[in-house]
Amino acid sequence: QVQLVESGGGLVQAGGSLRLSCAASGLTVSWSNMGWFRQAPGKEREFVSVIGYRSAGTYYADAVKGRFTISRDNAKNTVYLQMSSLKPEDTAVYYCAADLGGFGPGLRTTSRYNYWGQGTQITVSS
Repeated sequence: QVQLVESGGGLVQAGGSLRLSCAASGLTVSWSNMGWFRQAPGKEREFVSVIGYRSAGTYYADAVKGRFTISRDNAKNTVYLQMSSLKPEDTAVYYCAADLGGFGPGLRTTSRYNYWGQGTQITVSS
Protein backbone atom coordinates (compact mmCIF):
# COMPACT_ATOMS: atom_id res chain seq x y z
CA GLN A 1 0.00 0.00 0.00
CA VAL A 2 1.51 3.30 -1.11
CA GLN A 3 1.44 6.15 1.36
CA LEU A 4 2.91 9.64 1.19
CA VAL A 5 2.86 11.63 4.40
CA GLU A 6 3.82 15.31 4.43
CA SER A 7 5.03 17.10 7.52
CA GLY A 8 6.75 20.33 8.49
CA GLY A 9 4.03 22.81 7.66
CA GLY A 10 3.10 25.74 9.82
CA LEU A 11 3.22 29.49 10.22
CA VAL A 12 6.32 31.46 9.27
CA GLN A 13 7.10 35.13 8.75
CA ALA A 14 7.94 36.52 5.34
CA GLY A 15 11.62 36.07 4.60
CA GLY A 16 11.84 33.01 6.80
CA SER A 17 12.61 29.40 5.99
CA LEU A 18 10.86 26.09 6.41
CA ARG A 19 11.52 22.50 5.40
CA LEU A 20 8.81 20.11 4.33
CA SER A 21 9.21 16.36 4.47
CA CYS A 22 7.44 13.64 2.52
CA ALA A 23 7.86 10.19 4.00
CA ALA A 24 7.05 7.45 1.51
CA SER A 25 6.07 3.85 2.01
CA GLY A 26 5.12 1.25 -0.57
CA LEU A 27 7.44 2.81 -3.14
CA THR A 28 11.10 3.75 -3.40
CA VAL A 29 11.71 7.46 -3.84
CA SER A 30 14.98 6.91 -5.71
CA TRP A 31 13.06 5.01 -8.39
CA SER A 32 10.20 7.49 -8.61
CA ASN A 33 9.68 11.00 -9.87
CA MET A 34 8.79 12.86 -6.70
CA GLY A 35 6.98 16.16 -6.99
CA TRP A 36 5.72 18.97 -4.82
CA PHE A 37 2.56 20.86 -5.73
CA ARG A 38 0.61 23.53 -3.91
CA GLN A 39 -2.92 24.86 -3.88
CA ALA A 40 -4.10 28.16 -2.47
CA PRO A 41 -7.78 28.78 -1.64
CA GLY A 42 -9.80 29.39 -4.78
CA LYS A 43 -6.92 28.51 -7.09
CA GLU A 44 -5.86 25.51 -9.13
CA ARG A 45 -3.23 23.15 -7.87
CA GLU A 46 0.11 24.24 -9.29
CA PHE A 47 3.50 22.69 -9.83
CA VAL A 48 6.28 23.65 -7.44
CA SER A 49 9.17 21.25 -7.96
CA VAL A 50 10.12 17.72 -8.96
CA ILE A 51 13.14 15.52 -8.46
CA GLY A 52 13.55 12.92 -11.17
CA TYR A 53 14.13 9.28 -10.45
CA ARG A 54 17.72 8.19 -9.90
CA SER A 55 19.89 11.01 -11.32
CA ALA A 56 17.40 12.66 -13.66
CA GLY A 57 17.75 16.07 -12.05
CA THR A 58 15.55 18.66 -10.42
CA TYR A 59 13.10 21.20 -11.82
CA TYR A 60 11.32 24.21 -10.33
CA ALA A 61 8.46 26.51 -11.10
CA ASP A 62 9.62 30.02 -11.98
CA ALA A 63 7.86 31.41 -8.92
CA VAL A 64 10.06 29.44 -6.53
CA LYS A 65 13.30 29.08 -8.47
CA GLY A 66 16.27 30.23 -6.43
CA ARG A 67 14.30 30.08 -3.17
CA PHE A 68 13.21 26.44 -2.89
CA THR A 69 15.35 23.32 -3.05
CA ILE A 70 14.08 19.78 -3.51
CA SER A 71 16.11 16.81 -2.31
CA ARG A 72 15.76 13.23 -1.15
CA ASP A 73 17.33 10.97 1.41
CA ASN A 74 17.25 7.51 -0.08
CA ALA A 75 18.18 5.83 3.20
CA LYS A 76 15.11 7.38 4.84
CA ASN A 77 12.95 7.03 1.71
CA THR A 78 11.99 10.67 2.21
CA VAL A 79 11.76 13.72 -0.06
CA TYR A 80 12.28 17.25 1.21
CA LEU A 81 11.40 20.74 0.10
CA GLN A 82 13.61 23.39 1.67
CA MET A 83 11.88 26.75 1.38
CA SER A 84 13.74 30.01 1.93
CA SER A 85 12.91 33.69 1.49
CA LEU A 86 9.26 32.84 1.90
CA LYS A 87 6.64 35.25 0.63
CA PRO A 88 2.97 35.64 1.57
CA GLU A 89 2.07 34.37 -1.90
CA ASP A 90 3.67 31.05 -0.99
CA THR A 91 0.78 30.44 1.40
CA ALA A 92 -0.97 27.24 0.33
CA VAL A 93 -1.52 23.60 1.08
CA TYR A 94 1.52 21.73 -0.16
CA TYR A 95 1.20 18.22 -1.56
CA CYS A 96 3.75 15.53 -2.15
CA ALA A 97 3.21 13.36 -5.22
CA ALA A 98 4.83 10.30 -6.79
CA ASP A 99 5.05 9.21 -10.41
CA LEU A 100 6.22 5.69 -11.23
CA GLY A 101 6.48 6.21 -15.00
CA GLY A 102 10.17 7.05 -15.31
CA PHE A 103 11.26 9.35 -18.11
CA GLY A 104 8.67 11.13 -20.16
CA PRO A 105 6.82 14.40 -20.61
CA GLY A 106 4.41 16.06 -18.24
CA LEU A 107 6.27 16.01 -14.94
CA ARG A 108 4.93 19.48 -14.21
CA THR A 109 1.31 18.41 -14.56
CA THR A 110 -0.86 16.89 -11.85
CA SER A 111 -2.23 14.17 -14.15
CA ARG A 112 1.17 12.52 -14.42
CA TYR A 113 1.29 11.50 -10.78
CA ASN A 114 -0.02 8.22 -9.46
CA TYR A 115 -0.04 8.90 -5.74
CA TRP A 116 -0.63 11.91 -3.53
CA GLY A 117 -0.20 12.83 0.09
CA GLN A 118 -2.92 14.53 2.08
CA GLY A 119 -1.16 17.90 2.18
CA THR A 120 0.33 20.20 4.76
CA GLN A 121 -0.56 23.85 5.31
CA ILE A 122 2.03 26.60 4.90
CA THR A 123 1.07 30.09 5.99
CA VAL A 124 3.48 32.98 5.43
CA SER A 125 2.67 36.16 7.29
CA SER A 126 3.58 39.59 5.96
